Amino acid sequence: MAGYKDQKIRCSVVVPLYNEAEAVEELYQRLKAALDGTAVGYELIFIDDGSTDRTPALIRSLADTDSTLTVVILRRNFGQTPALAAGFDIARGDIVISMDGDLQHSPEEIPRFIDKMKEGYDVVSGWRKERVDDFLTRKVPSRIANSLIRKISGVEIHDFGTTFKAYRRQVLKEVSLYGEMHRFIPALLSVRGVRIAEIPIKNIARPKGHSSYDLTRTFRVAFDLITLRFMLGYLARPLHFFGRAAWYCIFLAALSAFYMLYDKFAYSVPIFTAHGPLALAAGVLLLVGLGFGATGLIGEMISRLYFEATQKKPYSIREVHRSDEREEIRYEDP
Repeated sequence: MAGYKDQKIRCSVVVPLYNEAEAVEELYQRLKAALDGTAVGYELIFIDDGSTDRTPALIRSLADTDSTLTVVILRRNFGQTPALAAGFDIARGDIVISMDGDLQHSPEEIPRFIDKMKEGYDVVSGWRKERVDDFLTRKVPSRIANSLIRKISGVEIHDFGTTFKAYRRQVLKEVSLYGEMHRFIPALLSVRGVRIAEIPIKNIARPKGHSSYDLTRTFRVAFDLITLRFMLGYLARPLHFFGRAAWYCIFLAALSAFYMLYDKFAYSVPIFTAHGPLALAAGVLLLVGLGFGATGLIGEMISRLYFEATQKKPYSIREVHRSDEREEIRYEDP
Protein backbone atom coordinates (compact mmCIF):
# COMPACT_ATOMS: atom_id res chain seq x y z
CA MET A 1 0.00 0.00 0.00
CA ALA A 2 1.28 3.46 -0.92
CA GLY A 3 1.73 5.85 1.97
CA TYR A 4 4.20 7.25 4.44
CA LYS A 5 5.26 3.84 5.76
CA ASP A 6 6.55 2.87 2.32
CA GLN A 7 8.02 6.06 0.93
CA LYS A 8 8.49 9.71 1.69
CA ILE A 9 5.25 11.64 1.98
CA ARG A 10 4.98 13.87 -1.03
CA CYS A 11 1.31 14.84 -0.72
CA SER A 12 -1.05 15.46 2.20
CA VAL A 13 -4.79 15.71 1.51
CA VAL A 14 -6.61 17.66 4.23
CA VAL A 15 -10.39 17.25 4.46
CA PRO A 16 -12.50 18.99 7.13
CA LEU A 17 -15.71 17.11 7.93
CA TYR A 18 -18.89 18.19 9.66
CA ASN A 19 -21.80 15.72 9.75
CA GLU A 20 -20.70 13.94 6.56
CA ALA A 21 -21.58 10.37 7.60
CA GLU A 22 -23.45 9.78 4.34
CA ALA A 23 -20.50 10.78 2.17
CA VAL A 24 -17.33 9.94 4.07
CA GLU A 25 -16.88 6.29 3.06
CA GLU A 26 -17.35 7.00 -0.65
CA LEU A 27 -15.01 9.98 -0.31
CA TYR A 28 -12.37 7.80 1.32
CA GLN A 29 -12.57 5.08 -1.36
CA ARG A 30 -12.35 7.60 -4.19
CA LEU A 31 -9.43 9.41 -2.56
CA LYS A 32 -7.53 6.14 -2.17
CA ALA A 33 -8.14 5.15 -5.78
CA ALA A 34 -7.08 8.55 -7.11
CA LEU A 35 -3.90 8.76 -5.02
CA ASP A 36 -2.83 5.14 -5.43
CA GLY A 37 -2.75 5.84 -9.17
CA THR A 38 -0.25 8.69 -8.82
CA ALA A 39 2.74 6.67 -7.53
CA VAL A 40 3.26 9.52 -5.05
CA GLY A 41 3.70 8.91 -1.33
CA TYR A 42 0.71 10.42 0.43
CA GLU A 43 -1.31 10.76 3.60
CA LEU A 44 -4.96 11.54 4.18
CA ILE A 45 -5.97 13.81 7.06
CA PHE A 46 -9.63 13.84 8.05
CA ILE A 47 -10.57 16.53 10.58
CA ASP A 48 -13.86 16.07 12.37
CA ASP A 49 -15.12 19.53 13.24
CA GLY A 50 -17.48 18.65 16.07
CA SER A 51 -19.86 16.40 14.12
CA THR A 52 -23.01 15.24 15.90
CA ASP A 53 -23.67 12.26 13.63
CA ARG A 54 -21.66 9.05 13.02
CA THR A 55 -18.79 10.80 11.21
CA PRO A 56 -16.22 10.45 14.07
CA ALA A 57 -16.89 6.73 14.51
CA LEU A 58 -16.73 6.07 10.77
CA ILE A 59 -13.40 7.81 10.20
CA ARG A 60 -11.86 6.20 13.30
CA SER A 61 -12.78 2.77 11.92
CA LEU A 62 -11.23 3.67 8.56
CA ALA A 63 -8.01 4.81 10.25
CA ASP A 64 -7.80 1.53 12.20
CA THR A 65 -7.02 -0.37 8.99
CA ASP A 66 -5.16 2.25 6.95
CA SER A 67 -1.78 3.68 7.89
CA THR A 68 -2.15 6.49 5.34
CA LEU A 69 -5.13 7.98 7.17
CA THR A 70 -4.83 10.29 10.15
CA VAL A 71 -8.00 11.29 11.98
CA VAL A 72 -8.15 14.50 14.00
CA ILE A 73 -11.12 15.00 16.33
CA LEU A 74 -11.74 18.58 17.46
CA ARG A 75 -13.44 19.28 20.77
CA ARG A 76 -16.33 21.17 19.19
CA ASN A 77 -17.43 22.81 15.95
CA PHE A 78 -14.83 25.54 15.39
CA GLY A 79 -15.59 26.19 11.70
CA GLN A 80 -13.93 25.36 8.41
CA THR A 81 -10.93 27.67 8.71
CA PRO A 82 -9.76 26.39 12.16
CA ALA A 83 -10.37 22.80 11.01
CA LEU A 84 -8.17 23.37 7.97
CA ALA A 85 -5.54 25.03 10.18
CA ALA A 86 -5.44 21.91 12.36
CA GLY A 87 -4.93 19.73 9.29
CA PHE A 88 -2.24 22.01 7.87
CA ASP A 89 -0.33 21.94 11.16
CA ILE A 90 -0.32 18.12 11.19
CA ALA A 91 0.37 17.64 7.46
CA ARG A 92 3.81 16.26 6.58
CA GLY A 93 3.70 16.25 2.80
CA ASP A 94 5.64 18.59 0.55
CA ILE A 95 2.35 19.39 -1.19
CA VAL A 96 -0.79 20.00 0.88
CA ILE A 97 -4.15 19.73 -0.86
CA SER A 98 -7.33 20.93 0.83
CA MET A 99 -10.82 19.98 -0.28
CA ASP A 100 -14.40 19.71 1.00
CA GLY A 101 -15.76 16.45 2.33
CA ASP A 102 -19.22 16.58 0.76
CA LEU A 103 -18.25 15.02 -2.63
CA GLN A 104 -18.75 18.30 -4.49
CA HIS A 105 -15.00 18.19 -5.11
CA SER A 106 -13.90 15.25 -7.24
CA PRO A 107 -10.92 13.34 -5.75
CA GLU A 108 -10.11 12.21 -9.28
CA GLU A 109 -8.89 15.74 -10.04
CA ILE A 110 -6.12 15.64 -7.41
CA PRO A 111 -3.49 14.32 -9.89
CA ARG A 112 -4.08 17.46 -12.00
CA PHE A 113 -3.22 19.63 -9.00
CA ILE A 114 -0.06 17.63 -8.37
CA ASP A 115 0.99 17.89 -12.03
CA LYS A 116 0.45 21.67 -11.99
CA MET A 117 2.50 22.01 -8.81
CA LYS A 118 5.36 20.18 -10.53
CA GLU A 119 5.58 23.13 -12.92
CA GLY A 120 7.02 25.17 -10.06
CA TYR A 121 3.96 26.88 -8.60
CA ASP A 122 3.57 27.46 -4.86
CA VAL A 123 -0.25 27.59 -4.90
CA VAL A 124 -2.69 26.02 -7.34
CA SER A 125 -6.31 27.09 -6.92
CA GLY A 126 -9.35 25.32 -8.30
CA TRP A 127 -11.72 27.32 -10.50
CA ARG A 128 -15.39 26.36 -10.59
CA LYS A 129 -15.72 27.65 -14.13
CA GLU A 130 -19.24 26.27 -14.66
CA ARG A 131 -21.08 26.66 -11.35
CA VAL A 132 -24.30 24.80 -10.62
CA ASP A 133 -25.20 26.75 -7.47
CA ASP A 134 -28.25 28.94 -6.93
CA PHE A 135 -27.88 32.16 -8.93
CA LEU A 136 -29.00 34.72 -6.33
CA THR A 137 -27.68 33.21 -3.10
CA ARG A 138 -24.40 31.75 -4.37
CA LYS A 139 -23.35 32.89 -7.86
CA VAL A 140 -23.99 36.63 -7.54
CA PRO A 141 -22.37 37.06 -4.08
CA SER A 142 -19.44 34.90 -5.25
CA ARG A 143 -18.82 37.00 -8.35
CA ILE A 144 -18.94 40.22 -6.36
CA ALA A 145 -16.62 38.84 -3.65
CA ASN A 146 -14.12 37.43 -6.15
CA SER A 147 -14.02 40.71 -8.04
CA LEU A 148 -13.36 42.65 -4.83
CA ILE A 149 -10.64 40.24 -3.69
CA ARG A 150 -8.89 40.50 -7.07
CA LYS A 151 -8.97 44.28 -6.82
CA ILE A 152 -7.77 44.33 -3.21
CA SER A 153 -5.02 41.73 -3.57
CA GLY A 154 -3.96 42.07 -7.20
CA VAL A 155 -4.10 38.26 -7.53
CA GLU A 156 -5.73 37.41 -10.85
CA ILE A 157 -7.57 34.18 -10.09
CA HIS A 158 -11.27 33.66 -10.66
CA ASP A 159 -12.38 31.62 -7.66
CA PHE A 160 -11.06 32.42 -4.19
CA GLY A 161 -14.02 30.77 -2.47
CA THR A 162 -13.39 27.13 -3.29
CA THR A 163 -11.54 25.05 -0.70
CA PHE A 164 -10.04 22.84 -3.43
CA LYS A 165 -6.47 24.14 -3.56
CA ALA A 166 -2.90 22.85 -3.42
CA TYR A 167 -0.05 24.50 -1.52
CA ARG A 168 3.62 23.94 -0.88
CA ARG A 169 3.84 23.20 2.83
CA GLN A 170 6.61 25.71 3.45
CA VAL A 171 4.47 28.62 2.21
CA LEU A 172 1.55 27.58 4.42
CA LYS A 173 3.82 28.10 7.42
CA GLU A 174 3.90 31.81 6.56
CA VAL A 175 0.18 32.44 7.05
CA SER A 176 -2.00 32.25 10.17
CA LEU A 177 -5.66 31.36 9.73
CA TYR A 178 -8.49 32.87 11.76
CA GLY A 179 -12.18 33.62 11.18
CA GLU A 180 -12.99 32.41 7.66
CA MET A 181 -9.70 33.49 6.12
CA HIS A 182 -8.93 30.16 4.43
CA ARG A 183 -10.56 31.43 1.23
CA PHE A 184 -8.03 34.29 1.15
CA ILE A 185 -4.85 32.23 1.51
CA PRO A 186 -3.64 32.98 -2.07
CA ALA A 187 -4.22 36.69 -1.46
CA LEU A 188 -2.44 36.62 1.90
CA LEU A 189 0.50 34.76 0.37
CA SER A 190 0.72 37.07 -2.64
CA VAL A 191 2.66 39.64 -0.58
CA ARG A 192 5.32 36.94 -0.07
CA GLY A 193 5.93 36.70 -3.80
CA VAL A 194 4.61 33.16 -4.24
CA ARG A 195 3.75 31.78 -7.67
CA ILE A 196 0.01 31.17 -8.05
CA ALA A 197 -1.89 29.32 -10.76
CA GLU A 198 -5.41 27.99 -11.18
CA ILE A 199 -7.00 25.08 -12.97
CA PRO A 200 -10.66 24.54 -13.90
CA ILE A 201 -12.46 21.97 -11.74
CA LYS A 202 -15.87 20.35 -11.93
CA ASN A 203 -18.67 21.82 -9.87
CA ILE A 204 -21.50 19.41 -9.15
CA ALA A 205 -24.56 19.55 -6.94
CA ARG A 206 -24.04 18.02 -3.51
CA PRO A 207 -24.89 14.32 -4.03
CA LYS A 208 -25.44 13.38 -0.37
CA GLY A 209 -26.28 15.06 2.91
CA HIS A 210 -27.29 18.67 3.46
CA SER A 211 -25.28 21.83 3.00
CA SER A 212 -24.47 23.92 6.07
CA TYR A 213 -24.15 27.03 3.86
CA ASP A 214 -26.57 29.89 4.43
CA LEU A 215 -26.79 33.47 3.26
CA THR A 216 -25.30 34.79 6.51
CA ARG A 217 -21.92 33.53 5.30
CA THR A 218 -22.05 36.27 2.64
CA PHE A 219 -22.03 38.91 5.38
CA ARG A 220 -19.17 37.17 7.21
CA VAL A 221 -17.17 37.16 3.98
CA ALA A 222 -17.86 40.88 3.56
CA PHE A 223 -16.37 41.58 7.00
CA ASP A 224 -13.41 39.34 6.19
CA LEU A 225 -12.80 41.39 3.04
CA ILE A 226 -12.29 44.46 5.24
CA THR A 227 -9.86 42.43 7.37
CA LEU A 228 -8.07 41.25 4.21
CA ARG A 229 -7.61 44.81 2.99
CA PHE A 230 -6.13 45.81 6.33
CA MET A 231 -3.86 42.75 6.54
CA LEU A 232 -2.51 43.19 3.01
CA GLY A 233 -1.89 46.90 3.26
CA TYR A 234 -1.61 47.97 6.87
CA LEU A 235 -1.00 45.03 9.23
CA ALA A 236 2.55 46.13 10.00
CA ARG A 237 1.72 49.85 9.89
CA PRO A 238 -1.79 50.46 11.24
CA LEU A 239 -1.02 54.10 11.98
CA HIS A 240 -0.85 54.69 8.22
CA PHE A 241 -4.44 53.47 7.92
CA PHE A 242 -5.95 55.28 10.90
CA GLY A 243 -3.60 58.23 10.51
CA ARG A 244 -4.97 59.03 7.06
CA ALA A 245 -8.54 59.12 8.43
CA ALA A 246 -7.31 61.24 11.34
CA TRP A 247 -5.72 63.80 9.04
CA TYR A 248 -8.87 64.06 6.90
CA CYS A 249 -11.00 64.74 9.97
CA ILE A 250 -8.55 67.21 11.50
CA PHE A 251 -8.09 69.00 8.15
CA LEU A 252 -11.87 69.45 7.73
CA ALA A 253 -12.14 70.65 11.34
CA ALA A 254 -9.31 73.15 10.81
CA LEU A 255 -10.82 74.38 7.52
CA SER A 256 -14.19 74.93 9.21
CA ALA A 257 -12.53 76.74 12.13
CA PHE A 258 -10.55 78.99 9.76
CA TYR A 259 -13.73 79.91 7.87
CA MET A 260 -15.61 80.76 11.07
CA LEU A 261 -12.72 82.81 12.48
CA TYR A 262 -12.34 84.68 9.20
CA ASP A 263 -16.06 85.46 9.21
CA LYS A 264 -15.83 86.66 12.80
CA PHE A 265 -12.82 88.96 12.46
CA ALA A 266 -13.48 90.17 8.91
CA TYR A 267 -17.23 90.74 9.19
CA SER A 268 -17.84 90.63 12.98
CA VAL A 269 -20.19 87.65 12.57
CA PRO A 270 -20.83 85.87 15.89
CA ILE A 271 -19.66 82.28 15.54
CA PHE A 272 -22.20 80.45 17.68
CA THR A 273 -25.15 82.47 16.37
CA ALA A 274 -24.35 82.27 12.67
CA HIS A 275 -22.34 79.04 12.54
CA GLY A 276 -23.62 76.95 15.45
CA PRO A 277 -24.08 73.66 13.51
CA LEU A 278 -20.77 74.14 11.68
CA ALA A 279 -18.94 74.79 14.95
CA LEU A 280 -20.45 71.64 16.42
CA ALA A 281 -19.45 69.64 13.34
CA ALA A 282 -15.90 71.01 13.53
CA GLY A 283 -15.64 70.00 17.17
CA VAL A 284 -16.91 66.50 16.43
CA LEU A 285 -14.50 66.14 13.50
CA LEU A 286 -11.60 67.19 15.70
CA LEU A 287 -12.52 64.65 18.38
CA VAL A 288 -13.02 61.90 15.79
CA GLY A 289 -9.67 62.73 14.19
CA LEU A 290 -7.89 62.56 17.53
CA GLY A 291 -9.68 59.25 18.19
CA PHE A 292 -8.43 57.82 14.89
CA GLY A 293 -4.91 58.96 15.71
CA ALA A 294 -5.02 57.34 19.14
CA THR A 295 -6.42 54.13 17.62
CA GLY A 296 -3.56 54.07 15.13
CA LEU A 297 -0.96 54.45 17.87
CA ILE A 298 -2.56 51.68 19.91
CA GLY A 299 -2.67 49.53 16.76
CA GLU A 300 1.06 50.13 16.23
CA MET A 301 1.81 48.82 19.72
CA ILE A 302 -0.52 45.83 19.31
CA SER A 303 1.06 44.95 15.95
CA ARG A 304 4.48 44.88 17.58
CA LEU A 305 3.17 42.48 20.21
CA TYR A 306 1.47 40.43 17.48
CA PHE A 307 4.71 39.85 15.63
CA GLU A 308 6.68 39.09 18.77
CA ALA A 309 4.24 36.97 20.76
CA THR A 310 3.58 33.24 20.36
CA GLN A 311 0.36 32.81 18.43
CA LYS A 312 -2.49 30.84 19.96
CA LYS A 313 -4.06 28.15 17.79
CA PRO A 314 -7.67 28.78 16.64
CA TYR A 315 -8.69 25.20 17.41
CA SER A 316 -8.48 22.59 20.18
CA ILE A 317 -7.76 18.92 19.46
CA ARG A 318 -9.40 16.17 21.47
CA GLU A 319 -7.48 13.29 19.84
CA VAL A 320 -5.32 12.24 16.90
CA HIS A 321 -5.99 8.73 15.67
CA ARG A 322 -3.50 6.74 13.56
CA SER A 323 -3.30 2.98 13.10
CA ASP A 324 0.51 2.91 12.97
CA GLU A 325 0.89 4.36 16.47
CA ARG A 326 -0.72 1.44 18.31
CA GLU A 327 -2.88 3.80 20.34
CA GLU A 328 -4.62 7.09 19.98
CA ILE A 329 -2.97 10.34 20.98
CA ARG A 330 -5.53 11.76 23.41
CA TYR A 331 -5.47 15.26 24.82
CA GLU A 332 -6.55 15.76 28.41
CA ASP A 333 -9.70 17.80 28.86
CA PRO A 334 -8.98 21.12 30.52
